[in-house]
Amino acid sequence: MTQGQILKIHSDFYYVDDGVNIVECKVREVLKKQREKILVGDFVEFENGAITEIIERKNYITRPSVANIDQIIIVSALKEPDLDLHQLNRYIALAKYYNIPTILCFNKEDLKWDRKLGEKIKNIYTNFEIVFTSATEHKGIRAFEKLLKGKTSVLCGNSGVGKSSLVNSINPDLNLRTKKVSEKTLRGTHTTRHCEIIKIDETSKIVDTPGFSNVKFDFILPADVDLLFDDISKFRDYCKYSDCLHINEDGCDVLANIDKIDPTRYESYLAFVDEAREYKERIKYEGKKQELSKKTIHNKEFAKISEKKRQSARNTLKQRVYKDIENE
Repeated sequence: MTQGQILKIHSDFYYVDDGVNIVECKVREVLKKQREKILVGDFVEFENGAITEIIERKNYITRPSVANIDQIIIVSALKEPDLDLHQLNRYIALAKYYNIPTILCFNKEDLKWDRKLGEKIKNIYTNFEIVFTSATEHKGIRAFEKLLKGKTSVLCGNSGVGKSSLVNSINPDLNLRTKKVSEKTLRGTHTTRHCEIIKIDETSKIVDTPGFSNVKFDFILPADVDLLFDDISKFRDYCKYSDCLHINEDGCDVLANIDKIDPTRYESYLAFVDEAREYKERIKYEGKKQELSKKTIHNKEFAKISEKKRQSARNTLKQRVYKDIENE
């Protein structure tokens, strides 16, 4: 039995790197029957061109679908297309949801852009490592390449921000497809069609991904959205109510410190809460509500009792009370 890593998936074919060769494989029927979904980045066992087992993952993300990664590098363009901080906040929140270290890369520094924007970026995203690059003029590429050393990194960001160009500037032999931003729409077009792991050197790999923008937070509860924002969640423990949404509640510590939160971050938070409300409404009728097992109040963690167990405890207490009354 041989082990290797899935570098790319095309139709029903899986291309596995065993350290020496890249082997084209299919999935053994038993795995198909188990409905095991294989992702780019998965380590697998295979023999005679058939994948027989998926080795346990250390992590994974679903947008884009990739497993076993060390960090996410969010690539944004400073110009062409214009920087969209709300979209950037979506990517950051998604990375936070999966608890994967994140680096921010701002590309196309060679174009004419407002230099005050650079200071704004540094002031808003103080908790992140930030690199400014120009793939066309090779600015910041050495610093960018250093961030990739010895790691498997996912590059994500909208189409047209220059992800493929950045990779080409590090290793021109890769010659990834690139395409200019449309003059009519000022938006990029998809040049990367599928996720693919690309070896930069002996120790560094990147996952080139299709551009995507339709990230919605319609899979979590509204009360959990603030956990995706470090600059908001640091105040949540001092709110009067443990399920505070930080919108107009009495005794909200987030609102009391709203001047310390950048407006674009808070606006993004409100938008994600609205999307999460759609999820809450949907699961009301599906019986799939999932609550966190713990809650944090004033920096202390407490076990969270489900409503079902809570009601059961109330019923038991009532029965004991009635029994005591009858015995008197």
